[in-house]
Amino acid sequence: MKTILLIEDDADMRDNTAEILELANYRVLKAENGRRGVELARKDKPDLVLCDIMMPELDGYGVLHLLGRDPATAELPFIFLSAKAERGDVRKGMELGADDYITKPFEEGELLNAIEGRLKRSELFRKGFDDGFEGFSKFLDQARGVDALKTLSSDRKTRVHGVKEVLFHEGDELRHVPYVLRGKARTYKINNDGKEFVIGLHGPGELLGYMGLLEGGYALETAETLEECEVALIPREDLLALLYKDRDVSIRFIKMLARDVKEKEQHLLSLAYASVRQRVAQAILRVHARYAANGGAGLGVKISREDLASIVGTATESLIRCLTDLKEEGLIVSEGRDIRIVDKTRLEKLAHR
Repeated sequence: MKTILLIEDDADMRDNTAEILELANYRVLKAENGRRGVELARKDKPDLVLCDIMMPELDGYGVLHLLGRDPATAELPFIFLSAKAERGDVRKGMELGADDYITKPFEEGELLNAIEGRLKRSELFRKGFDDGFEGFSKFLDQARGVDALKTLSSDRKTRVHGVKEVLFHEGDELRHVPYVLRGKARTYKINNDGKEFVIGLHGPGELLGYMGLLEGGYALETAETLEECEVALIPREDLLALLYKDRDVSIRFIKMLARDVKEKEQHLLSLAYASVRQRVAQAILRVHARYAANGGAGLGVKISREDLASIVGTATESLIRCLTDLKEEGLIVSEGRDIRIVDKTRLEKLAHR
């Protein structure tokens, strides 16, 4: 049974609306003002919030604002219920992130249809989609069905790039965002001395350059393939539409993009505080976790010494010396571009001590 939080200061309207919802087999939580409604939303996590606008203590706009700032309640479907029907009030509510707006007096069917529609959409986007391009394409296709997103393009061209081929340079305008279908790629920046600093390792199922898209449409780093790669080109209009035009879609999209934030933070901390030897161990584990099955245990990956050195943030000569030491200690086996972890437990202990 779905739970609906009804926030309404008029006692008769609150009781009558609650009765309609309960007859439709919804569990109803009732709040007489906005402040009490926020408390119930945080405590009980309803499936949908139905909220009046003009209320004492805290109005509906304030309720929506507070719930939107709390990660635990930010995704709750939210419908305004008010006697105010001016265009400015509707626009203000939608700009704050409301999902719908019903004007009192309303028909019973109008109310129930709006609630049912919002619950179905919310369930769909919370459920998410499979990893990989097929899942991402399904996500885009489903998003196109949302009224605000019907202009999403279905033009998803694919291209194959060779080894060490640049997908875009830092400062390039991003008309399309590459989505990796197969192969490996890296993103990096170059300092004033011409030294490369790798900021991301990427494989199938990942978007490249999305932060630049959000920052103004220009790439913040350079993206280059590490081996032959096939990428799909996602029009930037698609991604911006997903982000800005619909709350359910944008929350789901942001979650899809945020998976690598923690990894980047850890990488920056290691560069600041870890020794070269520790950073080499961390880089090997990172590359294997990204590109080898089962987290790299007992399996190898191919990566050039130059690329690995740029990930570590050290000179190639220093990297080679560390690899030799790790090989002599029985932690890894390396030959040419191949690196295989032999003793993952000891390597992890070295990386994190």
